[in-house]
Amino acid sequence: MVTEILDADKQWYQQARFGLFIHWGLYSLAARHEWVRTYEEIPEKEYDRKYRDHFDPDLYNPEEWADAAEKAGMKYVVLTVKHHDGFCLWDSRFSDYNSCNCPAEKDLLKPFLDAFRKRGLRVGLYYSLIDWHHPDFVIDQHHPLRNSSDALQKKRDQKKYSEYLYNQVEELLTDYGKIDILWFDFSYGDPDSPLDFSKGKGKEAWESEKLVAMVRRKQPHILLNDRHGLDDDDSWDFKTPEQFMPREWYRYKGEKTVWEACQTFSGSWGYFRDEHDWRSSRQILATLIQCVSSGGNLLMNIGPDGRGKIDERALSRMDSIGKWMRLNGRSVYGCTAPPEKYSVPSNCMMTYNPERRSLYIHIFNWPYKHLHLDGQVYPEDAVYAQFLHDGSEVQFKGLEEWQEHAALDAGFDPKKSLTLLLPQKEPDVIIPVIELFLG
Repeated sequence: MVTEILDADKQWYQQARFGLFIHWGLYSLAARHEWVRTYEEIPEKEYDRKYRDHFDPDLYNPEEWADAAEKAGMKYVVLTVKHHDGFCLWDSRFSDYNSCNCPAEKDLLKPFLDAFRKRGLRVGLYYSLIDWHHPDFVIDQHHPLRNSSDALQKKRDQKKYSEYLYNQVEELLTDYGKIDILWFDFSYGDPDSPLDFSKGKGKEAWESEKLVAMVRRKQPHILLNDRHGLDDDDSWDFKTPEQFMPREWYRYKGEKTVWEACQTFSGSWGYFRDEHDWRSSRQILATLIQCVSSGGNLLMNIGPDGRGKIDERALSRMDSIGKWMRLNGRSVYGCTAPPEKYSVPSNCMMTYNPERRSLYIHIFNWPYKHLHLDGQVYPEDAVYAQFLHDGSEVQFKGLEEWQEHAALDAGFDPKKSLTLLLPQKEPDVIIPVIELFLG
């Protein structure tokens, strides 16, 4: 899908703008990255003895997770129902490697979906195309057993695995109601040897055409990401830049496309007890604003711990973000990049709501008394301005009215400049936002 606006029944996604990613599974017990099994080349029996046999999330309360997401201002959620280690958080008919066959002894997915749906949040499922547990998944450079001579000698049939993958995805889309997003992860085929699955796996390994056709048939409304290896426009709905920020509206084949940045509070996706380089609430909000100002969404990740609790470091930031969103969310929801004719003031970012005809100016470095909107037609367009956090008026003047000489000296046309008159003291808000109503 390479249009700026999604189909009518999917436009909610571009209105929502802010979602919650949740990485949770056996690796949460290890507490040192969700790829721990392959990073440390842990044999399957050892991995299961330590983590599957002790996975008992007795404090798991999806109602609390949903409350935290709702209070943070998030509008949708994506849960890792199966990550690369192959462990499933639901009672799958196609595998006993799931949450009903460990100390948890229950389907963990259904109550999760119930809790988030009850609060009006859209629900998505992350499903790993990779599976280090399945006996027919061909060993490659990412597999934990890549250096095991015994494992490499055993015959594996990737086609049997792709059938398993197909059956599980169909099961999820059949047994768990309406799913709003399906988030596959990920393809890494060898372009020179696409059928040599020991060198990598792309669309041939997953039989992606057949898989995507089933997904579209089962739930035509669903939003599908771009990581299954297919390039044609109808096979995906949004692009997924990971752990970096596009400098402008994300493009596909030169055209603006629907996109979502997925990022972490720290460096790991799964729970990492000893990781301390956590980003501040202000940094996360700046990232969200930057995404929206470039026409994109932000999917922000948390990694609950092995007992099912959200890390206090994540909760504190989500609470702070939620307080800002409660007052300033109007500058995020339903917003997009501003029209190109409006230039962005220094030390600011701007978003735009086309329905309200409002520009939102997010100020990151508080200026002294004046904020100049130069070089455009603001005096003709501007109707009224206010701070979002308290609705108080922000007065403005055209430079032509009061400071023509200063504008000309600086090289600006006073007829195309607007100056906002700011209080000397910065408001007590993480990032102050001015709403400028346009005529």
